[in-house]
This record gives sequence, structure tokens and C-alpha cells, in this order.
Amino acid sequence: MAKETIQWFPGHMNKARNEVKEIMPEMDIVIEVIDARIPYSSENPMVAALRGQKPVIKILNKADLADPARTQIWLDHLEAQNGVKAIAFDDNKADDVHKIIELCKRMMPNKAESARQIKAMIMGIPNVGKSTLINTLAGRVVAKTGNEPAVTKSQQLIKIDDGIMLYDTPGMLWPKVENEHSGYRLAATGGIRDTAFDFADVASYTAEYLIADYPNLLKARYKTDDLPQTDWEFFEVAGRNRGLLKKGGIVDTYRMSEILINELRSGTLGRITLETPEMMVLEEEVVAQQRLEAEEKKKAKLEEKRLRKKRARKNRK
Repeated sequence: MAKETIQWFPGHMNKARNEVKEIMPEMDIVIEVIDARIPYSSENPMVAALRGQKPVIKILNKADLADPARTQIWLDHLEAQNGVKAIAFDDNKADDVHKIIELCKRMMPNKAESARQIKAMIMGIPNVGKSTLINTLAGRVVAKTGNEPAVTKSQQLIKIDDGIMLYDTPGMLWPKVENEHSGYRLAATGGIRDTAFDFADVASYTAEYLIADYPNLLKARYKTDDLPQTDWEFFEVAGRNRGLLKKGGIVDTYRMSEILINELRSGTLGRITLETPEMMVLEEEVVAQQRLEAEEKKKAKLEEKRLRKKRARKNRK
């Protein structure tokens, strides 16, 4: 993955954003589905801009794949924000879906008490599990699901029992991901199509993180007592232990990198969270500095262009 701003240009993005912007004033509440393994990186900054002051429920989905201790840290962090409630959710506890419905009612007491319909817009980036959650809320299959990002293509209305109307929206990725780390994490968890990044690059980034934060899970899964301290040494050792050998006894490190990412995504490796609120603060500081430098560079180019034009006019006289 190139070490620069990561950009996507899906054709439906602007259309979907405009549709959300148009209908948002009619909504009572927003339900944003995020990935419990990457709560920060899977938050779409456009959601905050579009919802304004409307209350929001953050659903930390796929919580069964995430580190439970870190999930609690994230829940506490999100709940400290104004107008935000947060719930951890996973498919294995589908019966807990009533908690989301109850929370909607508690956050909109006037409508709930008067038996008026609560309008809730559900949003989330591609492949975050939004469609599966909608089907669970509805108690029937009303949204198409799949393992590929961007399955939902258009807006749809879903009537939920207990007086709640869900407004589903297509999964939207924002125009650019400025934080390089977020790009890698989205790639590692499957939030971006595999064709959109260098697979080996993402696997290297992920291995470095796991060696530092989850060494015991790597040791147990790949049967290595002495865990290497670098990504490619790890791929060599783990690949050899798995028998991933090419001609001449050379380890197929690329195949091992695929296995690592696939086992991370499936949860086979263990319950893992790839970021913390503390990491988020440090990374946002870096992004803010990068923005400042980019703005200064832009101003310098404009000034240089202005001076060139001034010199050209002077030479013509």
C-alpha cells in the first residue's frame, strides 16, 4: 500500500451522500454500525457531519472477533461523547437485538411514550455487517448480505416491530483516508476490497502489530515458542511450521501472509482489536500536522505561481 493518502472513487458515493443529506432532517436518530476490531478506523467521518446534533447509537459489531477488554475501553470512550450511546453486538448473541430497540426508545422518550413511529437511519461503511444486523432487527431477510464490501446499492425502508422504521443506506467510504494506519486496518479486516491494496504490505503491517500486542496468540496459533521480532522473520518461521515450502525448501511467505490475514478476519487467530483510543489521539496529531504541511505547501505553490506571473508581466513591458 502506498504511503500516501488512500482514495476511493465509487460511482455511487456522491449520490448516496446526497440522498442521506436530503433525508436526514426527517430522522429522529442515527444508528452507526462500526467494526469492534477497528472502532475508530471504521467510523465514517461523513456520518458526524451529516447527522449534526441528532443522537446516535454506535453499534460495535463483530464483537465476538474483538478483544473484549479493549471493546469495553472503546464503549466507555464512545459513551463519553455528547449524544452518543454504544453497544457491543455480534451474530452469536442475536437475542440481544432487543437492547438496540429499547435504546432507541429510551433516547426518543417523547415518541416512544406517545406510540409515534421512530425514524432511525442506519449507516456504516461497506462490509461492517450492517445488512446482517438489519435482518436480525427485522426478524426476516430484508437486506442482501455478503462477504464482499458494498453489497447494499440503494436506500430502502424497513419496518421494525415496536414502532421503529429503519432507513437503510448504501455503505459509504469517505473520499479519502488521511490516516495511513486506518487504511491498513481497514484492509486487514476486509473493509476495502482486496484489489485496492498491496496484500503483502498489509500483512506486514498487521504482523508487526500482532507481534507487539498479541504475541501469545501468534505463538499458540503458529506453534512457535520463540516469536520472531520482525514481520518477515515471523512469516519465515510460521510458514515453515505450516509446511508452506516451494522448490528448494524456500518458504512461501506470501502464502503465509494470506493465511495470517484470513485467520485474523475469521477470528481463527483469536479475539483481536487493532487500535485503542490512545493510539487514535497520537495518529490524529500526525494527520493534523500533515494537513498543516500540505496547506503550507499549497500556499507556497500559489505564491510561486503569482510571482512567476508578476515577473512575466514585468518582462513584457
